[in-house]
Amino acid sequence: MPPLLLIRYLAAVLLLSSVAGCTPVTAVDEPRQCAADRALPDFDASRAFDHIRTQVAFGPRVPGSDGHREQLAWMTEYLRERAAEVEQRAFTHTTVSGELLELTNVFARFRPEARRRVLLLAHWDTRPSADHDPDPARRAKPILGANDGASGVAVLLELADLLHRYPAPIGVDLLLTDGEDYGPTGADMFLGARHFAEHKPAAYRPQYGVLLDMVADTQPRFPMEGYSLHYAPTVVAKIWRIAHDIGLGQYFPEEPGGYIMDDHVFLNQAGIPTANIIDFDFGPDNGHWHTHRDDLDRVSAEGLGAVGQVLVALLCRGG
Repeated sequence: MPPLLLIRYLAAVLLLSSVAGCTPVTAVDEPRQCAADRALPDFDASRAFDHIRTQVAFGPRVPGSDGHREQLAWMTEYLRERAAEVEQRAFTHTTVSGELLELTNVFARFRPEARRRVLLLAHWDTRPSADHDPDPARRAKPILGANDGASGVAVLLELADLLHRYPAPIGVDLLLTDGEDYGPTGADMFLGARHFAEHKPAAYRPQYGVLLDMVADTQPRFPMEGYSLHYAPTVVAKIWRIAHDIGLGQYFPEEPGGYIMDDHVFLNQAGIPTANIIDFDFGPDNGHWHTHRDDLDRVSAEGLGAVGQVLVALLCRGG
């Protein structure tokens, strides 16, 4: 072999040897658009459950608390590592009792250039009182909100990671609303959704929205919520049909549920047809809702996985 060729050969061998211990970047690691004609990416329910654990570890996420500030910082950093655009939209609210609340909605966008868009949302705050707790002495204390607060956020954060790795053929916006569960009356609830609906630009017109709330019960079941059927029947039909198409129909019975006042009502009134995926029967006779039993021992990954996989199919099919 001529000397020059020998030198080039040895250089190539040394180069290959130097990278042999490194993990190669494969096609799986690169963004690949998901689509209806391809195998759907798997939604990782165990990772979503880890997001519940992280939130609960912050303690109650009541506006003004340390847990509230810590979760806001964590969520924002997580999303900024994955979404194309992330905004903290701060606002204030004076309660009926005269208390000034400092609140923040978080708005993340994937493929912001896409005209066809879908809005997914969940509230991230937790209840400042356990007003339904069986122990009267504990009712004034804030709850952990493993289901009512953390579960919807957990699904959206895991979905954000999937959208980063497998972009959808449409634009997707994630809205994490604050002040949904402050109360005790309706005048001091659903604050983030009200603010978003009242201040959204006129040009912002997603095709529809999907609200996630209380999706981590140990026996998950999501009937068709009443206001969703009233305001957004075609959205409900689309979601529940997809659930049955991909073999998850047992979690999405095609039957009407009750009317549940929630964030989606205000988006519907603002012209964004929005369906609520919610399992309001949290524990026997709904006995865990707004109590100190809304903790890690009463939630599971099963519902997270079902809801997450249905949303993956929804988005990969182009909404």
